[in-house]
Amino acid sequence: MKENKYAFSLFVIGSLFFVFGFITWLNNILIPFFKTTCELTDFQSSFVPFAFYISYFVMAIPSSYLIKKVGYGNGMILGLVTMAVGSIIFVPAAMTRLFGFFLVGLFVQGIGLSILQTASNPYATILGPIETAARRISMMGICNKVAGMIGILVLYKSLFSNTEQEVKLLETMPAGPNRDLLLQQLSNQIILPYIVITAILILLVVFLKLAKLPEPQVETEESNGSERSVFSYPYLWLGAFAIFFYVGAEVIAIDYLVRYGEFWGLPIAVGKNFGIFALIALVVGYLLGILTVPRMISQRNALIMHLIIAMALVVGAVGTQGMLSIACIIMLSFTHAIMWPAIWPLSIHDLGKHTEFGSALLVMAIAGGAIIPLVYGKLCDVIGNQTAYCILFVCYIYILFFATLGYKFNGKKN
Repeated sequence: MKENKYAFSLFVIGSLFFVFGFITWLNNILIPFFKTTCELTDFQSSFVPFAFYISYFVMAIPSSYLIKKVGYGNGMILGLVTMAVGSIIFVPAAMTRLFGFFLVGLFVQGIGLSILQTASNPYATILGPIETAARRISMMGICNKVAGMIGILVLYKSLFSNTEQEVKLLETMPAGPNRDLLLQQLSNQIILPYIVITAILILLVVFLKLAKLPEPQVETEESNGSERSVFSYPYLWLGAFAIFFYVGAEVIAIDYLVRYGEFWGLPIAVGKNFGIFALIALVVGYLLGILTVPRMISQRNALIMHLIIAMALVVGAVGTQGMLSIACIIMLSFTHAIMWPAIWPLSIHDLGKHTEFGSALLVMAIAGGAIIPLVYGKLCDVIGNQTAYCILFVCYIYILFFATLGYKFNGKKN
């Protein structure tokens, strides 16, 4: 691909990864917001991330067939349109204050993101040489996490900055018309932000349509004339489990930081900043990856090194107390920065005509962000918040297996 087209395509994909981050990390703010306005229990509010991430499991495989039929560019456009539909659903949901309605909006948003990721992740991978794929995806990750920081700050200010007194008043206000009116006023706060989000998504649709991204040429496998089934690539399926455990670990390392701060006696006013610090750690990790991979170290060796550091940090988190333990959990995000960029190319290389399906399988594995945190939450009730972080060892040990051995299992008979 010519240099100017390559740079422009990279810019467009970076814009889409910005959208991923902005939408995804808003869940940190939506959980306490819905808990207040819809009067939910902690268990009920946990369906916010579940509804969002489980959509990847439902839609990822159909997305692969969709991308195969309409192409990468049109697939991205369809994903953005679906996300816009999910965002505008928040308006009637806020007016009716029905939590189930909000969950439908989150699920539809997740479906749109599933389509978008199924198209954009392999696009970024195969846009250039496979040896530099981790660097390109690291650049995308920076766009994602910077957007997450902006999204958290903007939505927090929109929903909570001028409503502290109202939220506090609800704690003592008895049931009745006045309480319902106040709850409705708080619920309406989310309408304007999501109308703006919907408008931005529609503008991105127009921009992507005008951009006319070039369709990358995916090389098809040429062997002795035999057709290989997608099931004959064990490394792809092992890579999907690696993504499953990675996403679960990343969600645990960020979404539970406020609760972990409370575990050590820190107020929410302090704990709400920990997620921002974790995203900053991710960005630093991505920048380091861009500078060193593959110039100084291969993407696979970088993955192995970061996994070893991550396991050492878990030991530190479980074996220390207070802010030092919290800092270890925050620093896990630094080690996570290389995992997504490195696992992707190791999982989908040389898939040929199965590239779209392979990508969809990896996107499907994002459901780890819905399942593994539920296991962590249950462990918190049984063995405590700090010791429950030992579940991360399971995640990292499996990813380490994939990085050292699993990626080699190509299923070919020599």
